[in-house]
Amino acid sequence: MFKNKILLITGGTGSFGNAVLRRFLDVNIKEIRIFSRDEQKQDDMRRKYADDRLKFYIGDVRDYESIMNAVRGVDYIFHSAALKQVPSCEFHPIEAVKTNIIGTENVLTAAINANVKKVICLSTDKAVYPINAMGISKAMMEKVIVAKSRQCANSTVICCTRYGNVMASRGSVIPLFVELIHANKELTLTDPNMTRFMMTLEDAVDLVLFSFSNGKPGDIFVQKAPAATVGTVTQALCELMGKPSYPTRVIGTRHGEKRYESLLSREEMACAEDMGDYYRIPPDLRDLNYAKYVDLGEEDITNADEYNSDNTVRLDVKGMKLLLNKLSFIQAACRGEIIDPEE
Repeated sequence: MFKNKILLITGGTGSFGNAVLRRFLDVNIKEIRIFSRDEQKQDDMRRKYADDRLKFYIGDVRDYESIMNAVRGVDYIFHSAALKQVPSCEFHPIEAVKTNIIGTENVLTAAINANVKKVICLSTDKAVYPINAMGISKAMMEKVIVAKSRQCANSTVICCTRYGNVMASRGSVIPLFVELIHANKELTLTDPNMTRFMMTLEDAVDLVLFSFSNGKPGDIFVQKAPAATVGTVTQALCELMGKPSYPTRVIGTRHGEKRYESLLSREEMACAEDMGDYYRIPPDLRDLNYAKYVDLGEEDITNADEYNSDNTVRLDVKGMKLLLNKLSFIQAACRGEIIDPEE
């Protein structure tokens, strides 16, 4: 699909961008452009991968001209640039608006004007029934995506993917816990009963590629994912690192946090297309049958009103350990080493 093509990744110095590079630099892609604000991270990537097909562009999705400079000649875009931290967006909501909403509008307008063939945008489960500024900005981002997709359906195909928690991604709790355990410091838990969807970075790339191959204008794609409580994640991690009775302290939920997250709303579940490991949410729900709910394949959630981290498949400590063990970062941590989570 990407033979002799040019791919642009916005926010490309982050966890997702690194995961894409690990996958794509082994194929015959012509060029990958990394667009971001951080020149130090770009220089780190330049030296780390040392591949002539990598091109780096300093810019900000808030600045249309800097995006336009990067998209000329591009075939495809993976749009992952965003403000993702719930507390920081909660305290600085206008910054979330500028990056997540206006920034996405800029990227899509530039893509359309540059005749980019396909754009895949990355969203989050926090966009479903949002209660915090980050989730609200991402929900609005999805509305921008669907609206833009209607304007250019015959030229640029624009789709969206939604994620749960991507384990060991930059700024997530698992690398923090590993660091604290290595430093012999207690672990602070927000709420042990809080549930979250669990995905690996490889799952994230797979979802984007599935969307790329199957998406029609305005589609939103969701991967079926297991979930676990914060307490289960903590216990599994401690056991893997040989410290099953490690000290923890409950500090309460942070600003803007929910007890559980949803990947599909009730209205979306009513008409989502089951595609095996994924759901496809069409851009216009008005003409679809709300009465027929999708069979999720799990007896206890066949008639669920929504698809959330409380009613999906729930991992126990054993299952969580198996999932964590897929991460090279965790494998290294169990050997007493600390490596870059994005390796």
